[in-house]
Amino acid sequence: MRLIRGLSHLEPFENGCVLTIGNFDGLHLGHRTVIKKLAERGERLGLPVVTMIFEPQPLEYFLGDNSPSRLTRLREKVIEFAKLPVDNLLIVRFNRHFANVDAEQFIDDILIKKLNVKHLVIGDDFHFGKARRGTTLMLKEQGHRHGFSVEDTGSHLIEGLRISSTLIRDALGEGDLAMAEKLLGRCYSVCGRVAHGDKRGRTMGYPTANIRMFRKNTPVNGVFAVTMTGVDGLEFEGVANVGIRPTVDGGSTVILETYLFDFDKEIYGRYVEVHFKQKIREEVCFQSLEQLQAQIEKDVVDAKKFFEIKRL
Repeated sequence: MRLIRGLSHLEPFENGCVLTIGNFDGLHLGHRTVIKKLAERGERLGLPVVTMIFEPQPLEYFLGDNSPSRLTRLREKVIEFAKLPVDNLLIVRFNRHFANVDAEQFIDDILIKKLNVKHLVIGDDFHFGKARRGTTLMLKEQGHRHGFSVEDTGSHLIEGLRISSTLIRDALGEGDLAMAEKLLGRCYSVCGRVAHGDKRGRTMGYPTANIRMFRKNTPVNGVFAVTMTGVDGLEFEGVANVGIRPTVDGGSTVILETYLFDFDKEIYGRYVEVHFKQKIREEVCFQSLEQLQAQIEKDVVDAKKFFEIKRL
């Protein structure tokens, strides 16, 4: 997969391309259905498959810290896209200039002149351009005029529910990891580099691998039974806390701290993935570090019991 960072680095596809556009936050089963259809059409037409995404996501640009929590950071999204039948991933910077591009200008300048699109696959709720004036109907009318076809994939349902990033956020917020996994098509996970912390967990007998979340809003919060991959090709079981550590410092920085069972390797700087398996409890502010340590001991027991039952 070729990564194209920005429209300025885009060279027109001489023979055209097939394209889909969206945030693709979480790359859930609905998104994957869109991409599968796009890849099938690309193979049939003999054209490269292009996916356009935005960074930051539009609501993050407009709402800032009040925007919905993101399911996947950019690097996580790129990693997932690389597993799919996508030839080119185009990352468009969403800024003031782009937000003010009219729908007609977006079609003329980007879809036609820059991308030479021949077939467009979009989701059922797709809008684009300044004030979200662009619609599926507009695309189909312009496509008929300029020689590209438009395919609306419709809604994708599971158990009567429309698969969406919002529904997944709600499931994660409620601690329903099983539902989130069903909608995502995989276990919810977070990737990142293991960073140095204050080593406080080590003094309590529970050294943690810390990943900074680099965001204030996270879809998960609390204590979880988890597994970690990215070290020696193995999967390690553990317990993790996602939050602001109110007992220790109560700052505004969200950190993912993972204690791995029977693990003593040095992994600072390693890029790892933490997979959330079961929610154990909410994050709590304890009156003392001794109370916190006692609760961590219980959390470890609960997480180990979960994995033991799962293996039966």
